Amino acid sequence: MSKRVAVMDLGTNTFHLLIVEGTIDNYQEIAHDQEPVKLGEGGINKGYILPEAFARGIKTMQHFQEQISANAVQQVRAMATSALRSASNGTDFINEVKTQTGISIEIINGDQEAAFIYEGVKISGCLSAKNSLIMDIGGGSVEFILGNADHIIWKQSFEIGAARLMDLFHRTDPIPPASIEALDVYLQDNLTDLFAAVEGHELDTLIGSSGVFESFAALIETEKGHSFDLKTTKTYSFDYEELLIETNKIVQSTHLQRAGNTDIIPVRVDMIVVASLITRFIIHKLGIQKVMLCTNSLKEGILAGMLD
Repeated sequence: MSKRVAVMDLGTNTFHLLIVEGTIDNYQEIAHDQEPVKLGEGGINKGYILPEAFARGIKTMQHFQEQISANAVQQVRAMATSALRSASNGTDFINEVKTQTGISIEIINGDQEAAFIYEGVKISGCLSAKNSLIMDIGGGSVEFILGNADHIIWKQSFEIGAARLMDLFHRTDPIPPASIEALDVYLQDNLTDLFAAVEGHELDTLIGSSGVFESFAALIETEKGHSFDLKTTKTYSFDYEELLIETNKIVQSTHLQRAGNTDIIPVRVDMIVVASLITRFIIHKLGIQKVMLCTNSLKEGILAGMLD
């Protein structure tokens, strides 16, 4: 039976609202809003939401509630991830949202987040019988899921999101070689569980789940003189060399150059640098040649359960 539902993905950088109607195999998008709340700005590695970010978050949730009411939504789920998981005043934020809007926020752990991301990617149809590694680069955490169209083999969330890494390593622009080297060492030390999990498994493809991978694809296609519309794109296959060239350009760019590029949304202007470095590190470390974008992610995974 068709129903109208709303999903909110309350991330470290961006709050997303998606309102759809239909069934999981055939749903229509009623509204899709994303706001650059930057909840982790200035406090992500201190485990605290600063007052300015707190206020932006509350204002955005009030705006989302207005859209939910205007569209006669029957069921609502709001999921909070890394920033609210780790913030000492995260409960204060959740309580204030409930008071101001009536919306109940669910904090999901990293394992649940990874499972929802897998379900979102799965319903896009881009998984096959061969094993893929799904990577979702958020502001607070990065999720890795090893699996195929049938099942998850392994999944884990790592608190090494782009906002955290930018705070630690990207303090000068363009990012200096010494900082890149330090970031690589940090990733090597913090991703040992990932390396152990993929050992012995043949990896066919790295699937980048939405986010920064959408920017990579848009930049590459625009430079070739092609249009790139995320509304009509579910999956995109990268040319390996093109992706490496593009991420190299990003790493060497200045803030001004990135800010002037309309293919990079404002909230990603600076974080795209460390996200490029994580992507390159994983590709080289694991020897992966095939890379894909899947525009589905956490919110579509949640939808799968709500509309099923």
